[in-house]
This record gives sequence, C-alpha cells and structure tokens, in this order.
Amino acid sequence: IGDYQVMLKSGHKISFLDTPGHAAFTAMRARGAKVTDIVILVVAADDGVMPQTVEAIAHAKAAEVPIIVAINKIDKGDANPTRVKTELLQHEIQVEDMGGEVQAVEVSAIKGTGLDKLEEAILLQAEILDLKANPDRLAEGAVVEAKLDKGRGPVATVLVQRGTLKVGDIVVAGSEWGRVRLLANERGETVKTAGPSEPIEVLGLSAPPEAGDEMAVVESEARARELAEYRARKRREQRLASSSRQTLDQLLQTREAGAKQQLPLVLKADVQGSSEAIQGALAKLGTDEVAAQILQSGVGGITESDVILAQASGAAVIGFNVRANAQARDRAKRDGVEIRYYNIIYNLVDDVKAALSGMLTPETREKFLGNAEILEVFTITKVGKVAGCKVTEGVVRRGAKVRLIRDHVVIHEGELSTLKRFKDEVKEVNAGQECGMAFTNYQDLQKGDVIECFDVEIIQRAL
Repeated sequence: IGDYQVMLKSGHKISFLDTPGHAAFTAMRARGAKVTDIVILVVAADDGVMPQTVEAIAHAKAAEVPIIVAINKIDKGDANPTRVKTELLQHEIQVEDMGGEVQAVEVSAIKGTGLDKLEEAILLQAEILDLKANPDRLAEGAVVEAKLDKGRGPVATVLVQRGTLKVGDIVVAGSEWGRVRLLANERGETVKTAGPSEPIEVLGLSAPPEAGDEMAVVESEARARELAEYRARKRREQRLASSSRQTLDQLLQTREAGAKQQLPLVLKADVQGSSEAIQGALAKLGTDEVAAQILQSGVGGITESDVILAQASGAAVIGFNVRANAQARDRAKRDGVEIRYYNIIYNLVDDVKAALSGMLTPETREKFLGNAEILEVFTITKVGKVAGCKVTEGVVRRGAKVRLIRDHVVIHEGELSTLKRFKDEVKEVNAGQECGMAFTNYQDLQKGDVIECFDVEIIQRAL
C-alpha cells in the first residue's frame, strides 16, 4: 500500500492512498475507503469493470465517500471508454456524460494524457465538499500500514487527519504507544512536523500497530500507557470471548472440523497488509476436508521462536518478503523445520493449494471390464472348485477384481487365483470365448452364477 503527496503547479497538494487491485487485498481497500475523502476509481478502458472494481465501488459506498472515475489506458487500440461508462451504470455509478453526477476523466498513465483534468476534478470535488481540517490541535490520524524495520524498529505509516504531529509527541496507536522519535515523508526525508492530510512514517512506537488502527496524540506517558493497556486488554477479552462462548451448532461444527485435516503454518510478512491478505487468501482455500491453519502470524524477520513453535506443532514456516536470521536458520536445519520464502502472493497460494490437494483422500472409481456365465463347475484335486465359463460381455482379465453374482445378488467379492483357456494360463479372455476360472480362498460356485470382472481406479483429487 502506498501513501504519498503531490504538489501541483497551482500550489495545491493532493495526498494519494494507493491500494492494490489484487483480489486478496479486500480488507486493504476497505480501509483505504474509510480514511479517504474522495475515491478515484481506476478502470482500464480495454478491460472494463472487473470484480475488484465492483468490490471497490461497494467499499466506497459503504464508507459514503464520493467517487471520481479515472478511465485509464485510453492510448491503447482496443480502448472503449463508452463501454466502461455503460458497465458502471449496472453498479449505480452514473457519470456526467450519461446524465449523472459522477465525474469521469479519460486518462493515459503512460502518456500523461488527461492527468491535468483529473487534478482539476479532484480539486473541484474537494471545493464542493468544503474539505477542511484544524492544524492547531493535538494530532489524530489513521495507521495505513505497519512493519518492523531491521534498522529502525517498529515503523507505522500514518495519514494525519486532524491537527499537527510533531517530533517528541506522545502517541497511542491501537494497543501500542510511544514517543515520536522521527518523522519521515514518502521520499524518506526527515521532517519536524506533519499537518492534516500528510502521509508520514512514524518511528518510536513500542511495537508495530495493526493496520487500520486510529492514532492520537496524548498529553502524558501515564495516559498513553493506560490507554494502550486498556485497549490491549479489550482485544484480549474479545479474542477469549469469541473462543469461549460457543453455541451447540458451533460445538458440532468444531467437532466436525476435528475430522478435518489441517496444514499448520507459521506466517511472517514484511507488512501487516500483506500478512492480512495472505491469511484471507489461504482461508478461502479451505474445504470440509482440508484447510490451512495459521498458528501464528506477524511482521518482521523469521526468528528462532517462530522455528521452535513450528517444530513443536509440525508446521512449516512461510516468509513473505522477509528472511530468517542466522539463529533461526541453524535451528530450522537442526530440527528439520521447512522455511519457505516468497515474494509473489500467487506463488504462495498455489504452493499451499498443491499441499492441501495432496492431503485430500484419493477418489476410487470402479471400471467395469466384463461378465462371464458359469456353464459347469468342476472339482479338481489340489485346486478345488473350478468354474467352466463363457465370457458373455467385455473382457475377463487376470489380476482384476471379481464379484460372484447369484440371482442378481452379490454373494462374494475377491480375486481370481487362475484364468485358463484349455490348459494354458492366459492374461485375458474376450467375449464369446470359453475359459476356466478359480477364486482365491472361495469354493461356493454354482452353475448359472455370473462372474463380474472390474478394475478399481484411484484418482488423486485437487482443490
């Protein structure tokens, strides 16, 4: 997720919060819609309205935020902006060209076409909404993203919404608190203050807060500590309440889920948003039989404690855009814990999907081969009863499974011990031919019985 500010030639500033279009990042888009004043809906002129576009419209409507449509890629040969505008009508987005109130601007990101018109549309919408904030008060804002930086410690990307944030301020973000040690803008430049609508990186918190948490400046450390502890306790209570109070239906579901095969995983990612998106994507892979179970997730590098947890629970460790430290690598090697690294969410999901598919019990399918009718039963010394048969349908094959059917009822299922034509052992006998058959460890054969020959195929299932 990107959060940055642009300075226009006119002297105006616009802060952009850029959320990914990948299907897994739905929670990120929902957060983006909540903290912004105007939603710019980017739709490709050659693709039209896609499922993620529909989802983004739903988030914007839920947050009651006005929309400006930016129709991108108009420089492409197969671009059709009119089709986009028509498709948007199905989702109650009526653009000005179609007699509605929603502004639509045709742009080309590569060639820069129409970007000045987009800026004008944003400024016009801001003017109509009369978007203003008081900079002369204690700062409040929203945590857009959070991560654990190796050299800098916990880093929170914050969008200041009211007031001015200064170095030295005591802040509370979710259940974490700290004193602002350093403020850095999106270009990595150190700044002293950050006013309303400014995206800023905040260093000095005790731990990475959760993405979407509200951040506020408080007057003293005692108050910050008290607030953080209260929020942490509330979160803990909510987790316990959700896991302890169960209805009868939930208990039955849990019991059924007990039979479900779980693939335990320990997940570490570079930022909260990625961790959340991966957990959401893996949760969708689960079925009634198999599911991925995230034992622990967090931001930052893979540590020795992650490997110990994985070893104790027979889990694999997944690192998304992060690496294991030396102690963790040594421990993993010693304990035989698998650590897998990824930097593309598709690859991670595909690998977990393949692992879950391998855990599914294979499907067995019966394939009919042929039928034979018993014409006569002979008793042979040292062999026992042998049926003299005629193959009436298909083929009878040695090594295949057979059933003995008497008056349309199956009375025995087993295997052939011998299959002969005249005096020779043969592999198979085709329809219309006569043969001799004997069952393994079964003697109750009668004239007129039907022997059905079949194969069992084992088919590996996939999600």
